Amino acid sequence: MVRSYVLLAWTWTRAATAYPASFALMTVFGFVVAGIDLAVILVIFANTTSLGGFGREEVLFLYGTASLAFTLADLLFSNIDRVSQHIRDGSLDTVLIRPVSAWIQLATDRFFPARIGRVLQAAAVLWYAVAALELERPWMIPVMVLCGLAIFAALWTFAGALQFVLTDAPEVVNAFTYGSGTYVQYPLSIYGRDLVRATTFVLPLAFVNWLPGLYVLGRQDPFGLPSWAGLLAPAAALILLALSGLAWRQGIRHYRSTGS
Repeated sequence: MVRSYVLLAWTWTRAATAYPASFALMTVFGFVVAGIDLAVILVIFANTTSLGGFGREEVLFLYGTASLAFTLADLLFSNIDRVSQHIRDGSLDTVLIRPVSAWIQLATDRFFPARIGRVLQAAAVLWYAVAALELERPWMIPVMVLCGLAIFAALWTFAGALQFVLTDAPEVVNAFTYGSGTYVQYPLSIYGRDLVRATTFVLPLAFVNWLPGLYVLGRQDPFGLPSWAGLLAPAAALILLALSGLAWRQGIRHYRSTGS
């Protein structure tokens, strides 16, 4: 499965790098555009000393971990949200008869390696924040990023599965995936308690960077959860992956060819 993914992604990568100047410009453009979100945070801290009870470097740490996980998922898996297009033009039928997982084929379809620019921007912000802070549990950072990557991969899989039903509304699932990525860039303490509860116990976005981030920073959860709750991020990611896999298989099973 991994080998198939790598081979298919490499095929698109070779096509993209056939024009090195264009590829380099697109990579730099992605880096610069990703900096807009960072600029918003810096503008906020040009006018205040805290956001939701967190200082600038702490917010940049939460932003960096969330953005690194999200941009990696966007690079590796986001093309799965083109399911509705394949259904409408009939190409999904071709995908299903090939001896490779449909999920792998769709995730790598039109793989766009220039998105690495956004990944590098997020990694740079995270590197700065880690260097500026005295973190109590830095060993947890790779776990945070991997769990966040898994959670976003599951969200994109859910989005793809949903398009077997909502074939004419890809924008709905885009709001679901990209909206989630924006939501976790900031401390969840700026949101209402009910929303945070929903994104902790229903859709576990709080396990992307908020709860494990509090554990790394040595901060108490303002909503009352124990400090060790961040250690449940791997369990939350695995549960969401299992549910998204089930949803995907149900979508494939109920697909009735073009026009369904």
